Amino acid sequence: MSKRDYYDVLGVEKNADDKAIKSAFRKLAMANHPDRNQGDEAAEQRFREANEAYDVLKDPQKRAAYDRMGHAAFDQAAGGGGGFGGGG
Repeated sequence: MSKRDYYDVLGVEKNADDKAIKSAFRKLAMANHPDRNQGDEAAEQRFREANEAYDVLKDPQKRAAYDRMGHAAFDQAAGGGGGFGGGG
């Protein structure tokens, strides 16, 4: 399953400032929080998706990497390995 664009998840424009991103996240988090939606798996999924998007977009370095490479900026990091080995 492909991930949705983080800006779309939060409902903000790509040029949104930190304040707009934080505000959008808080609204989504409040509306979809598991404590308010017990047993609603769709709300829980939206909550997790909003958290993931906010985690990236609130950090200037992560946001810059995401803007350049999209989700691939973080998928590669999870892949591990690569580079030069220290064999000998």
